[in-house]
Amino acid sequence: MKKISILSLVVVLFFTTNCADKKTETPKKDYASFGAKISETEYISAEEMLEKYKNLKEKDTLEVAFASTIDDVCQKKGCWMTLALPDSLESFVKFKDYGFFVPMNAMKSNAIVHGKAFISVETVQDLKHYAKDEGLSQAEIDKITEPEVTYSFLADGVLIEK
Repeated sequence: MKKISILSLVVVLFFTTNCADKKTETPKKDYASFGAKISETEYISAEEMLEKYKNLKEKDTLEVAFASTIDDVCQKKGCWMTLALPDSLESFVKFKDYGFFVPMNAMKSNAIVHGKAFISVETVQDLKHYAKDEGLSQAEIDKITEPEVTYSFLADGVLIEK
């Protein structure tokens, strides 16, 4: 009886192991890498990132990796990009030490960034100064009455899905 129990256990284990080997794996995505090597599996979603941004105060930083879709890329060099956040918000991403750039045609691609998240608060005075530098009319400049919070990110590594 003991031999039959052991034999049954061996047969069950054999089939369990054999079936486990036949599971289909999710195909691995192919990424182009820029800057430091970063993980393509350890990151949070854009929704989770927005919640983290909402909890940051000016001068706080948070080391994190998150995934999102690229909304825009600098068309002169690829020296910055914006990543989509929920509620039509964006994260403005620059690259550490101006040490690397991303392709200018990467818009609408999926990306993973790793680095430091922080918020920048632009004063009304600074915003009016920037508006004047842009050549906006005085009427448009006078409409600026509130400081602006920018969700910023300094990336040390970026992966862009090919």
